[in-house]
Amino acid sequence: MNMFVTGLSTIVLWASLTVAVGAATPSAIELHPSTAVPGATVSIGGKGFGTFRSVQVNRVTVRGVPALIQRWEPDLIEVKIPFQAQSGPVEVMAGKKKMAAGTLTVVQPTITAVTPAEIEPGHTLQITGANFGVTAGPRDPNTMFGVNDVMIGSVVMRPRRWKDNVIEVEVPTNATSGEVVVRLASSDPLPDGSCCAPVQYKVSNAVPLKLIPSIRVDPVSGPVGTKVVFFGQGFGAEKGVGDKVTFGGHLATIAQWSDTAIVVHLPMDADTGPIVLTMQGRERTVGVFTVHVPAVTTLTPPAAPIGTLLRISGEHFGFYSESGSTPYAFTDFNIGENRVDIGGVRAIIYRWQDDRIDVWVPFSAKSGPVVIYRGATKPNPDGTCCAVKDTLKTEAGAFTLVTPKIDSYNPQSGGLDELITIKGSGFGSFLKTAEHAYLGLNQGAYKRREDIELGENVSRTEVLFSNIAAQVMSWTDAEIVVRVPHRHLYGLGKRNEFFNELATGPLVVRRGSWDVQPDGTCCTPKKWLSMEAGSFTIEAKGMPDPGYFNKNRPDADTNQ
Repeated sequence: MNMFVTGLSTIVLWASLTVAVGAATPSAIELHPSTAVPGATVSIGGKGFGTFRSVQVNRVTVRGVPALIQRWEPDLIEVKIPFQAQSGPVEVMAGKKKMAAGTLTVVQPTITAVTPAEIEPGHTLQITGANFGVTAGPRDPNTMFGVNDVMIGSVVMRPRRWKDNVIEVEVPTNATSGEVVVRLASSDPLPDGSCCAPVQYKVSNAVPLKLIPSIRVDPVSGPVGTKVVFFGQGFGAEKGVGDKVTFGGHLATIAQWSDTAIVVHLPMDADTGPIVLTMQGRERTVGVFTVHVPAVTTLTPPAAPIGTLLRISGEHFGFYSESGSTPYAFTDFNIGENRVDIGGVRAIIYRWQDDRIDVWVPFSAKSGPVVIYRGATKPNPDGTCCAVKDTLKTEAGAFTLVTPKIDSYNPQSGGLDELITIKGSGFGSFLKTAEHAYLGLNQGAYKRREDIELGENVSRTEVLFSNIAAQVMSWTDAEIVVRVPHRHLYGLGKRNEFFNELATGPLVVRRGSWDVQPDGTCCTPKKWLSMEAGSFTIEAKGMPDPGYFNKNRPDADTNQ
């Protein structure tokens, strides 16, 4: 029967005592465990304890101090060791009957070590020692019996692991440097034997712990040359003598150093391993860095003309802005170049991501290997740049430069809006995106607008009729279909000039591209590879009536 039966009448109480007095004397009483900490539960096994009547009739003491009864059965009693208990005899009382239950040794919690002695919030602290008890108690911290816990200063921490000789806790973010103590909760009965007096704590010896500011490292993986940033506080306004960063034991090149941030570049010889920050002669491991090796999976297309957007897919290419001397990229200093060569000729970088690199095939490209170069360094002994500047080379595959060839075009004359089909090979892909702000200019050249011209820095693929751009209807590697363009329908000085300008002229297909400047910057003026199909005659078909210009032109004099 469970305890806490209170408020019995005097008649019932004495009736119970009469029964208890006549009960058999228990034999072979056993106390388990015989050593415990305050607040721990111990059991008393035997026979003849009788039935629980009330907290005044049924009692257990430890060296004379009443213990809180949690369970009372005829053959089993469970009690909590009282806060004030000292080592001594345990006695069971059922009315006027008193039974010796053995001797209990009361022990106190003791910390022998706290590891590590310095720690960041959010990390796991291990406390070793003795007499912590076998459990922290119930999960609910508001239980009437209290919960064992650990404190750093004034901050209470709940355990992740609790054993009699070792406790592990996660240091909360609001903790500050202070003393670590283990607290064991204990609940004693009230003077009348009922539950419960306010929870009290037996506190262990105190061990000092230093909380150090958290340091976040981003990223924690990447290829050589990767820019790695340390976020924290208290680094100092500038790098001191002996301050350094290593990756897997290899010194990194320091780009920036401030009180809240340190920027370094992964050195050429870095190995996967611990990230160690050394400040004021003290080493601190702040993470583990995984060094990745770039790898290529596909190169598309493997053969194409100049001006083609070449795609290299794979992994661990890093990011373009982390190094290089290009004016497009923010760099702390020049630690080397990230670039792609096609047949030994430097390509124009369009997009560089960790899993994809897109480059324009330059005007001077040659057939040959496509090679990715990633810049990295080895720093001077003091961490400054640079003892060695080098590049990590990654073969991406072979590229074949194709020269476009025109086999035929049909028809060789036609009126406005008629379709012309040009057949051949090596035309490459039609680039539907235009440069700068001139989006849709290729289509605009066809529409009836005033003096549309294609600038040198706009289109990369085009078809010209007597130097006038045609609207491209379709473009494949082997066939191009265009529409005969309208020309100067508005804004002409003479009303019949449109008809006079119809003539025979060259039909030209051309692709444009650039080269990287000798100093590595982008780019030379656009250069064109032109292929002339032959001559084409714009016939007087599909043209508006001459009266159109008198009646519909915006600047027409309709009175004439």
